[in-house]
This record gives sequence, structure tokens and C-alpha cells, in this order.
Amino acid sequence: MTAENMFLDLWTGLGWPLIRLLFFISVGLMIANLIEALNWTRKIAFLAKPLTRFGHLSSLTGASFSMAFFSGVAANTMLSEGYEKKTITKKELILANLFNSLPTYFLHLPTTFFITAPLIKGAAVVYVGLTFGAAILRTLVITLLAHFLLPAKNVAGEEFKRAETATFKSALANTLKRFKKRIKKIIRFTVPIYTLFYFFNQFGLFTLLEQFMAERFTWLAWLSPQAMSIIVLHVAAEFSAGLAAAGAMLADGTMETREVILALLVGNVLSSPIRAVRHQFPYYAGIFKPALATQLIFFSQSFRTLSIAGMALLYFFISL
Repeated sequence: MTAENMFLDLWTGLGWPLIRLLFFISVGLMIANLIEALNWTRKIAFLAKPLTRFGHLSSLTGASFSMAFFSGVAANTMLSEGYEKKTITKKELILANLFNSLPTYFLHLPTTFFITAPLIKGAAVVYVGLTFGAAILRTLVITLLAHFLLPAKNVAGEEFKRAETATFKSALANTLKRFKKRIKKIIRFTVPIYTLFYFFNQFGLFTLLEQFMAERFTWLAWLSPQAMSIIVLHVAAEFSAGLAAAGAMLADGTMETREVILALLVGNVLSSPIRAVRHQFPYYAGIFKPALATQLIFFSQSFRTLSIAGMALLYFFISL
């Protein structure tokens, strides 16, 4: 490989994706800081008010929930800023990150549906509906847990003081000041971690992990060989590869809709942890500290796995 080709590979595989990631993190950070500087946190928290009130969650968590419908980076940045300023506790930070599961799902819903629908036709409605149900379930369970784990003072003694609305000029000045300070920390963590994970991927570490998992599915013997092939492709390749295989087997009558949906749900559960580490950790480690990012990903993936497994089990028995 020539030096020019190596440089091109580095640019397309590492340079440009890293610049794009830092750009979106920067935009999220600016939005989060500007909302706080303008004292708009209460105003944008209205979408989640019934849930946050019951769950003893703060206005910051409600605002983050509302923001997550538009930008996951901005939502997480708001939580990180609140935690660093001790506006919310670590317990609420973890719960708030899990609480945002539903709006985060909505961000990916159009992409997921328009990828699945052409390949598996009507089965896409059931599959997407089940994963959507899992997202709703996660949010409701977290709200219930928060009700018992967080003190009621989060609502009764609201931590946000009713400050007068700042002028846009002063708010922008404060936003830029905080942005310059915060972005340096983000770059210090994000760039080396993202670069390290890029080379892990180049050296085939994640491929080896995925193959290791794919080879140890003997406990799924209750599924047909065709279903197993979908799961293996889902884990060892990409979601679209498993979908393509599922679509082909549905079209020629090799598999029924029920078995395809179950195979996709199982593949979803098994492939999520590695993909979360590969794609989610580098940007989470920039917004939160690496140790905290690891904890947040662990909890979010655990709840996600349990909820989707629960929906798969429910569908298994209902569709018998």
C-alpha cells in the first residue's frame, strides 16, 4: 500500500469521522450551555413533566428527555454539565440516562423502519413495534424505580432557582466561555479513545469478539438452522446483513414471519453489547469521564437487553 493510500484510508476511516463526531459533540455542548444560560431548562422540560413528577426527577432530567428527541449528544451533555455542577446526583444521572431511552429510540426509528420494511415487509411492523414496546417499557420501569430511589425533594424543593431570563447577548457570552473550557476536556478524552478504537477495529479485535460470540450459540438449538444463520449474520456482520438473509428466506418461504422476528430479536440482544462498546463508548467518554461512561453504557445495555429479551419472550408465547 502506498503512502497516499494509507493517508486516504486514515482520513476516511479516522480523520473525517472523528472531526464529524467532535462537530456534533460541540453543537450539543453549545445548545446545552445556551439553554442553561437562558434559563430555559424548565420551559423545555414540559414534555416529560408527568413522568418526572412521579419519578421525583429534576427539571434538568426533564429537559434532557425533551432534548433527546432531537439530539442525543445535546441531551447527554446537559446531564454531564448538571452532574459536574452537582445539580443532579450520580444516582439521578444514571437514572436520567436510562430514562432517555424512549426519545433516543425515536431518533433511530425512521432509519430502523425504512431499512427493515423493504426487506422483511409486514414483519417489519411487528419487529419495530416490539422494539418500540421495549423502549416504552424501559422508560416506565425507570420512572417507577426513580420514584422509590430518589427523594421527593427533587420536586418539592426544585433545584433550579427561578432566575430572571438572561439577555441573549449575556447568555451567549457565558455559553462561549463554558464551551471553551469544556471542549478542551472533551477533545482530551475523545481523540485518543476514538483513535485507539479505530486501530482496534483495523486489527480485527471486534471482528474476533463477534466471531467468538457467533460460534457459541449452541444454547439456541431450539431455533432452526435458518434462524441461526440470521443471528450469526446479525452478530458477526451488520444488522442489514441479518435483515437481507431474513428477507430472502421470507420471500422463498423457507422461514415463517414468527421465526424471522424471533431471530432478529435474539440477534439484536446478542449484537448490542459489542456495538455499544465500539460505537458508543468513544463519544460517551468525551462527554462523561471514561469510568462513568463505562458505567452508563453497562446499565443502559443491561436494561436494553432485558427489555428486548422480555418482549421476545412475550412474543414467543403470544404467537404460539
